[in-house]
Amino acid sequence: MRDIFTRIEDDCTVYIEVSLNAFGFSGENPWLFSVFIKFDGMDESAAGFEEFLETKESLIIALEHEDRAKYVGTRSVDGWSELYFYAKDSKELEGVTQGILKSTNYVYESSVVRDTRWDFHHKNLRPSELEQCHIQSEKIIFMLKEEEDDLSQVRSVEHYISFELPTQKNRFINTLDLEGYSLKDEISTEEFEHGIALVKEHNVQSQTLKEEIDKLFVEIKKCQGYYEGWSTTLVEDA
Repeated sequence: MRDIFTRIEDDCTVYIEVSLNAFGFSGENPWLFSVFIKFDGMDESAAGFEEFLETKESLIIALEHEDRAKYVGTRSVDGWSELYFYAKDSKELEGVTQGILKSTNYVYESSVVRDTRWDFHHKNLRPSELEQCHIQSEKIIFMLKEEEDDLSQVRSVEHYISFELPTQKNRFINTLDLEGYSLKDEISTEEFEHGIALVKEHNVQSQTLKEEIDKLFVEIKKCQGYYEGWSTTLVEDA
C-alpha cells in the first residue's frame, strides 16, 4: 500500500509517494539506494506517464526480488523522480537498475550510501502527523467524488479530536476560540476515552479542508490533543 502527499521545501512543491509497507522495516536493510530518473509526471502526456509508471514498477519489482531491497518511496521535484530503496547490502543494485533502465530513453543517476538508522526515510519520506491528517482527509474527499458529491456545496462538517487526559480535553473546550466552530458532542469510546466532536459549516474541497485542518491542528496541539479526522453527509442534490 502507498500514500501520496505534497510537501513544500524551499518554496518548491515536492510530490511524495511513501510505501506504507516499509514502516515496519525501519532499522533493517542499512543501505540506502537512490535512483534519480529525469521525468516530470506533471508535464508529460498520459501515454508518457503510463510508460513511466510501468518502468518504475518494473524497477521496484526487480530490486525487491528475493528481498534484495525494500522500496520505501518516491520524491518528484524539479523534473526528477527520485526512487528510494533500503537494501541488505550494496551489491547488484546498480546492475539490476541498469538492466531495467538502459533500454529506455530516460536519463538517470544512482547512488548508494549507508543509512543504518533510516534517517533519510524519517526526514524526507515519512509523513508527519499533520501530513498524515491531510492524507486521510484526501481519502474521504476521494470517496465523496466517487459518489458524485458536489464538493463546493457548504454543509455541516464534523471534526473529531481526542486527548489522553480529561484535563486536556476540558482545557481545549474552555479555551475554544475558532471562528465558526462549536462543540457538538463529547465522545467516549474504547479507543478514544476523552474525545470531542466539533462542527462547522464549510465546503469539502481539498484546499478548504487543508486550511481548516491546519488551523485546528495548531490549536489542538496547544492542549496535547490529536486530530482524528472529519465526516459529513452528501449534499441533497448530489
